[in-house]
Amino acid sequence: MHAQFPESPVLIPGQGQAPTLHLFGGPRVVQAGRRLEVPEGSKRLLAFVALNGGRVERRHAAGVLWPLGDDLRAAGNLRSALWRLRAAGIDILDSDKYALKVREHTVVDLYVLCDWAGRLIDGTATAGDLCALKWRADALDLLPGWYDDWVLIERERIRQRLLHALEAQSRHLVRAGRFAEAVESAMVAVGVEPLRESAQRSLIEAHLAEGNLVEALRSYDAYRSLTRRELGVEPGGELAALLRMYCESGRRRLRTEGAGRS
Repeated sequence: MHAQFPESPVLIPGQGQAPTLHLFGGPRVVQAGRRLEVPEGSKRLLAFVALNGGRVERRHAAGVLWPLGDDLRAAGNLRSALWRLRAAGIDILDSDKYALKVREHTVVDLYVLCDWAGRLIDGTATAGDLCALKWRADALDLLPGWYDDWVLIERERIRQRLLHALEAQSRHLVRAGRFAEAVESAMVAVGVEPLRESAQRSLIEAHLAEGNLVEALRSYDAYRSLTRRELGVEPGGELAALLRMYCESGRRRLRTEGAGRS
């Protein structure tokens, strides 16, 4: 699946009959296991309300989404977008004469994923939160192919939050002794942003925790080549120091073991 939010029970538990709005790889709506096609003229309205915390003033939404022409025309376009949603069987926006809001009990993948990221970042992750997800790196792109300013700003904010969460997930998994999953989480972050040093550090730390010095060195060398080629600089000194400390610790351990045998 291309650029699609990972539909994992870890992140979207028990959807049941509740409608689910997918903004990753969307927007699209799924209800009772059936995909409902969002009309083209309504996609931006649905995404705009969801990206703005689930509630916006009608006048603000109309002005941002239909800036050309006068207020009456923008308001008419908004009413048409709402009508097309309902005609398609998508009834997930409540509206009155002042505001629009995502209907209660609607599941929004963005909200669930951000909650997941928040728990990992602030250290309150559950056992379920630590499950390494089987997702592609491009699944972290919010509304891919959209270039509205209000999308670009939110996309970058969410992207940074998810990268921090993946790095935190990798560290949590290392502490739990789940090294293969820790490597996988770090590799997703590296795949999204190869030049991100904190992601590379998470990957190297996961390899070292598992005792795979060769893999850690290979990752470091690949990153070093990348920063030299793309930026003309060396990686930060902390990464090299991390590898040196690991090697020195191994040499001390070998000397201690050798002295014990003699």
